[in-house]
Amino acid sequence: MPIRKLKPTTPGSRQLSYLTFEEVTKTKPEKKLTIRLKRRAGRNNQGKITTRHHGGGHKRLYRMIDFNQIDKKGIEGKVAAIEYDPYRTAYIMLVNYRDGDKRYHIAPEGIKVGTKVMMADKAKLKKGSRCMIKNIPVGFMVHNIEVRHEKGGQLIRSAGSYATVVSHDDAKFTQVGMPSGEVRHIDKRCFASVGIVSNIDYAKVSIGKAGRKRHMGIKPTVRGKVMNPVDHPHGGGEGCQPIGLPHPKTPWGMPALGFKTRKRKYSDRLIVKSRHRNKK
Repeated sequence: MPIRKLKPTTPGSRQLSYLTFEEVTKTKPEKKLTIRLKRRAGRNNQGKITTRHHGGGHKRLYRMIDFNQIDKKGIEGKVAAIEYDPYRTAYIMLVNYRDGDKRYHIAPEGIKVGTKVMMADKAKLKKGSRCMIKNIPVGFMVHNIEVRHEKGGQLIRSAGSYATVVSHDDAKFTQVGMPSGEVRHIDKRCFASVGIVSNIDYAKVSIGKAGRKRHMGIKPTVRGKVMNPVDHPHGGGEGCQPIGLPHPKTPWGMPALGFKTRKRKYSDRLIVKSRHRNKK
Protein backbone atom coordinates (compact mmCIF):
# COMPACT_ATOMS: atom_id res chain seq x y z
CA MET A 1 0.00 0.00 0.00
CA PRO A 2 1.37 3.47 -0.87
CA ILE A 3 2.38 5.86 1.88
CA ARG A 4 1.66 9.54 1.38
CA LYS A 5 4.10 12.18 2.66
CA LEU A 6 2.93 15.73 3.13
CA LYS A 7 4.73 18.85 1.99
CA PRO A 8 6.55 20.48 4.93
CA THR A 9 4.28 23.53 5.08
CA THR A 10 4.11 23.42 8.91
CA PRO A 11 6.41 22.01 11.63
CA GLY A 12 3.82 19.30 12.35
CA SER A 13 3.66 18.10 8.75
CA ARG A 14 7.42 18.12 8.16
CA GLN A 15 8.00 14.48 9.07
CA LEU A 16 4.39 13.27 8.91
CA SER A 17 3.24 10.46 6.64
CA TYR A 18 0.15 8.30 6.53
CA LEU A 19 -1.39 5.35 4.71
CA THR A 20 -3.65 5.95 1.74
CA PHE A 21 -6.06 3.12 2.72
CA GLU A 22 -6.51 2.04 -0.90
CA GLU A 23 -7.40 -1.53 0.14
CA VAL A 24 -10.26 -0.39 2.39
CA THR A 25 -13.59 -0.80 0.60
CA LYS A 26 -16.04 0.03 3.41
CA THR A 27 -15.86 2.83 5.98
CA LYS A 28 -18.75 2.07 8.36
CA PRO A 29 -18.53 -1.20 10.33
CA GLU A 30 -21.24 -3.86 10.56
CA LYS A 31 -23.39 -2.67 13.45
CA LYS A 32 -24.22 -6.14 14.81
CA LEU A 33 -20.52 -7.02 15.00
CA THR A 34 -19.44 -4.01 17.10
CA ILE A 35 -19.53 -3.18 20.81
CA ARG A 36 -18.42 -0.19 22.87
CA LEU A 37 -15.55 -0.93 25.25
CA LYS A 38 -15.10 1.11 28.41
CA ARG A 39 -11.94 3.22 28.31
CA ARG A 40 -10.05 2.82 31.58
CA ALA A 41 -7.05 5.08 30.88
CA GLY A 42 -4.62 2.54 32.37
CA ARG A 43 -6.48 2.34 35.71
CA ASN A 44 -7.70 -0.66 37.68
CA ASN A 45 -10.99 -1.12 39.59
CA GLN A 46 -9.65 1.09 42.40
CA GLY A 47 -8.88 3.98 40.08
CA LYS A 48 -5.12 3.54 40.49
CA ILE A 49 -2.84 3.81 37.46
CA THR A 50 -1.43 0.35 36.72
CA THR A 51 -0.29 1.10 33.14
CA ARG A 52 1.33 4.45 32.54
CA HIS A 53 0.85 6.73 29.52
CA HIS A 54 -2.68 5.58 28.69
CA GLY A 55 -5.61 7.95 28.38
CA GLY A 56 -7.66 10.12 26.07
CA GLY A 57 -7.84 9.28 22.40
CA HIS A 58 -10.56 9.25 19.81
CA LYS A 59 -13.81 7.38 20.40
CA ARG A 60 -13.85 4.00 18.72
CA LEU A 61 -15.98 0.88 18.34
CA TYR A 62 -14.56 -2.58 18.94
CA ARG A 63 -15.06 -5.00 16.04
CA MET A 64 -15.74 -8.54 17.26
CA ILE A 65 -13.21 -10.68 15.39
CA ASP A 66 -13.75 -14.42 15.04
CA PHE A 67 -10.26 -15.84 15.61
CA ASN A 68 -11.51 -19.42 15.88
CA GLN A 69 -14.03 -20.05 13.05
CA ILE A 70 -14.56 -23.59 14.35
CA ASP A 71 -18.36 -23.29 14.10
CA LYS A 72 -17.96 -22.38 10.40
CA LYS A 73 -16.03 -25.50 9.49
CA GLY A 74 -16.98 -26.69 6.03
CA ILE A 75 -19.18 -23.65 5.25
CA GLU A 76 -17.99 -21.54 2.35
CA GLY A 77 -17.70 -17.79 2.87
CA LYS A 78 -17.28 -14.84 0.54
CA VAL A 79 -15.30 -11.66 1.32
CA ALA A 80 -17.80 -8.78 1.28
CA ALA A 81 -15.52 -5.90 2.35
CA ILE A 82 -12.06 -4.93 3.60
CA GLU A 83 -12.28 -2.60 6.59
CA TYR A 84 -10.11 -0.54 8.94
CA ASP A 85 -10.02 -1.57 12.61
CA PRO A 86 -9.00 1.09 15.17
CA TYR A 87 -8.08 -1.57 17.74
CA ARG A 88 -5.44 -3.33 15.62
CA THR A 89 -2.74 -2.60 13.06
CA ALA A 90 -4.01 -5.09 10.46
CA TYR A 91 -7.06 -4.68 8.25
CA ILE A 92 -10.06 -6.93 8.76
CA MET A 93 -12.40 -8.54 6.25
CA LEU A 94 -16.14 -8.97 6.49
CA VAL A 95 -17.10 -12.48 5.35
CA ASN A 96 -20.63 -13.46 4.35
CA TYR A 97 -21.20 -17.19 4.85
CA ARG A 98 -23.52 -19.37 2.83
CA ASP A 99 -25.73 -19.96 5.87
CA GLY A 100 -26.44 -16.21 6.08
CA ASP A 101 -24.07 -15.43 8.96
CA LYS A 102 -21.51 -12.60 8.87
CA ARG A 103 -18.12 -12.61 10.59
CA TYR A 104 -15.03 -10.45 10.86
CA HIS A 105 -11.62 -12.08 10.28
CA ILE A 106 -8.05 -10.85 10.03
CA ALA A 107 -7.48 -9.93 6.38
CA PRO A 108 -4.41 -11.39 4.64
CA GLU A 109 -2.33 -9.23 2.30
CA GLY A 110 -3.65 -9.05 -1.25
CA ILE A 111 -7.10 -10.53 -0.66
CA LYS A 112 -9.87 -9.02 -2.78
CA VAL A 113 -13.60 -8.51 -2.35
CA GLY A 114 -15.44 -11.50 -3.81
CA THR A 115 -12.77 -14.05 -2.86
CA LYS A 116 -14.19 -17.29 -1.50
CA VAL A 117 -12.68 -18.60 1.73
CA MET A 118 -13.11 -21.87 3.60
CA MET A 119 -12.36 -23.22 7.07
CA ALA A 120 -11.83 -26.98 7.02
CA ASP A 121 -9.42 -29.67 8.22
CA LYS A 122 -7.97 -29.77 4.72
CA ALA A 123 -9.04 -26.65 2.83
CA LYS A 124 -7.79 -25.36 -0.52
CA LEU A 125 -4.52 -23.51 0.12
CA LYS A 126 -5.22 -19.91 -0.88
CA LYS A 127 -5.22 -16.53 0.87
CA GLY A 128 -7.72 -16.33 3.67
CA SER A 129 -8.43 -20.04 3.91
CA ARG A 130 -7.91 -21.81 7.23
CA CYS A 131 -6.96 -25.42 7.86
CA MET A 132 -5.00 -27.72 10.15
CA ILE A 133 -1.32 -26.92 10.17
CA LYS A 134 -0.42 -30.53 9.37
CA ASN A 135 -2.07 -30.06 5.95
CA ILE A 136 -0.05 -26.95 5.07
CA PRO A 137 3.12 -27.72 3.05
CA VAL A 138 6.60 -26.75 4.22
CA GLY A 139 7.57 -23.21 3.25
CA PHE A 140 4.04 -21.74 3.33
CA MET A 141 3.51 -18.47 5.20
CA VAL A 142 0.73 -18.55 7.78
CA HIS A 143 -0.87 -16.31 10.42
CA ASN A 144 -3.49 -16.39 13.19
CA ILE A 145 -2.05 -19.64 14.57
CA GLU A 146 -3.59 -21.60 17.41
CA VAL A 147 -1.46 -22.56 20.41
CA ARG A 148 -4.00 -25.06 21.71
CA HIS A 149 -6.39 -27.07 19.58
CA GLU A 150 -9.72 -25.28 18.98
CA LYS A 151 -8.83 -22.39 21.32
CA GLY A 152 -8.64 -19.85 18.49
CA GLY A 153 -5.76 -18.03 16.85
CA GLN A 154 -3.36 -16.32 19.25
CA LEU A 155 -0.08 -15.97 17.35
CA ILE A 156 0.84 -13.78 14.33
CA ARG A 157 -2.02 -11.28 14.16
CA SER A 158 -0.29 -7.88 13.72
CA ALA A 159 0.20 -6.02 10.44
CA GLY A 160 2.73 -7.50 8.01
CA SER A 161 3.67 -10.44 10.22
CA TYR A 162 3.82 -14.10 9.23
CA ALA A 163 5.22 -17.42 10.37
CA THR A 164 6.74 -20.10 8.16
CA VAL A 165 6.03 -23.83 8.27
CA VAL A 166 9.49 -25.37 8.72
CA SER A 167 8.90 -29.13 8.90
CA HIS A 168 6.47 -31.92 9.75
CA ASP A 169 9.13 -34.16 11.26
CA ASP A 170 7.13 -35.33 14.27
CA ALA A 171 4.02 -37.48 14.57
CA LYS A 172 2.41 -34.95 16.89
CA PHE A 173 4.04 -31.58 16.20
CA THR A 174 4.91 -29.26 13.32
CA GLN A 175 7.89 -26.93 13.51
CA VAL A 176 6.97 -23.30 12.81
CA GLY A 177 9.41 -20.41 12.40
CA MET A 178 8.26 -17.25 14.19
CA PRO A 179 9.02 -13.64 13.10
CA SER A 180 11.42 -13.30 16.07
CA GLY A 181 13.58 -16.15 14.76
CA GLU A 182 12.25 -18.62 17.29
CA VAL A 183 11.31 -22.07 16.03
CA ARG A 184 8.67 -23.85 18.08
CA HIS A 185 6.49 -26.94 18.01
CA ILE A 186 2.80 -26.50 17.22
CA ASP A 187 0.28 -29.31 17.63
CA LYS A 188 -0.58 -30.67 14.17
CA ARG A 189 -4.30 -30.43 14.95
CA CYS A 190 -4.08 -26.66 15.47
CA PHE A 191 -5.50 -24.40 12.78
CA ALA A 192 -3.70 -21.61 10.92
CA SER A 193 -4.70 -19.18 8.17
CA VAL A 194 -2.77 -19.02 4.91
CA GLY A 195 -0.98 -15.81 3.91
CA ILE A 196 0.69 -12.72 5.35
CA VAL A 197 -1.26 -10.36 7.60
CA SER A 198 -2.43 -7.28 5.68
CA ASN A 199 -1.20 -3.66 5.95
CA ILE A 200 2.48 -4.47 5.44
CA ASP A 201 3.51 -0.79 5.20
CA TYR A 202 2.18 0.06 8.66
CA ALA A 203 5.69 0.04 10.17
CA LYS A 204 6.91 2.62 7.64
CA VAL A 205 4.47 5.34 8.75
CA SER A 206 6.02 8.33 10.52
CA ILE A 207 3.79 9.71 13.29
CA GLY A 208 5.20 13.20 12.76
CA LYS A 209 3.68 15.07 15.70
CA ALA A 210 2.69 14.60 19.33
CA GLY A 211 -1.01 15.32 18.74
CA ARG A 212 -1.32 12.25 16.57
CA LYS A 213 -0.16 10.09 19.48
CA ARG A 214 -2.78 11.69 21.71
CA HIS A 215 -5.46 10.73 19.19
CA MET A 216 -4.27 7.14 19.59
CA GLY A 217 -4.78 7.31 23.35
CA ILE A 218 -1.07 7.48 24.21
CA LYS A 219 0.00 10.17 26.69
CA PRO A 220 3.49 11.75 26.81
CA THR A 221 6.40 9.75 28.25
CA VAL A 222 8.84 11.66 30.46
CA ARG A 223 12.46 10.54 30.97
CA GLY A 224 13.39 9.40 34.46
CA LYS A 225 16.51 11.60 34.63
CA VAL A 226 14.44 14.78 34.39
CA MET A 227 12.25 13.77 37.35
CA ASN A 228 12.78 14.40 41.05
CA PRO A 229 14.48 11.77 43.22
CA VAL A 230 11.16 10.98 44.90
CA ASP A 231 9.62 10.05 41.53
CA HIS A 232 12.35 7.98 39.88
CA PRO A 233 15.72 6.35 40.73
CA HIS A 234 17.32 8.37 37.89
CA GLY A 235 15.94 11.67 39.19
CA GLY A 236 17.72 14.57 40.87
CA GLY A 237 20.83 16.64 40.24
CA GLU A 238 21.41 20.09 38.86
CA GLY A 239 21.01 20.52 35.11
CA CYS A 240 21.63 17.56 32.79
CA GLN A 241 23.16 14.82 34.93
CA PRO A 242 23.82 11.13 34.27
CA ILE A 243 21.58 8.62 36.03
CA GLY A 244 24.24 7.93 38.69
CA LEU A 245 23.74 4.17 38.53
CA PRO A 246 25.67 1.37 36.82
CA HIS A 247 22.48 0.19 35.06
CA PRO A 248 19.14 1.88 34.26
CA LYS A 249 16.11 1.04 36.39
CA THR A 250 12.36 1.33 36.22
CA PRO A 251 10.52 3.73 38.56
CA TRP A 252 10.10 0.75 40.94
CA GLY A 253 13.77 -0.24 41.00
CA MET A 254 13.78 -3.21 38.61
CA PRO A 255 16.48 -3.47 35.90
CA ALA A 256 15.23 -1.78 32.72
CA LEU A 257 17.44 -3.16 29.95
CA GLY A 258 18.40 -6.76 29.20
CA PHE A 259 16.61 -8.16 32.24
CA LYS A 260 14.60 -11.27 31.38
CA THR A 261 11.15 -11.22 32.97
CA ARG A 262 9.75 -14.39 31.38
CA LYS A 263 9.03 -17.06 33.95
CA ARG A 264 9.26 -20.72 33.12
CA LYS A 265 6.09 -21.72 31.32
CA TYR A 266 4.66 -25.02 30.14
CA SER A 267 5.25 -23.89 26.57
CA ASP A 268 9.04 -23.60 27.07
CA ARG A 269 9.32 -27.30 26.24
CA LEU A 270 7.83 -26.56 22.81
CA ILE A 271 10.65 -24.17 21.83
CA VAL A 272 13.00 -25.92 19.41
CA LYS A 273 15.27 -22.93 18.76
CA SER A 274 15.34 -19.81 20.92
CA ARG A 275 15.21 -16.32 19.45
CA HIS A 276 18.26 -15.47 21.56
CA ARG A 277 21.61 -16.21 19.90
CA ASN A 278 23.23 -17.64 23.02
CA LYS A 279 20.53 -20.27 23.44
CA LYS A 280 19.58 -23.31 21.43
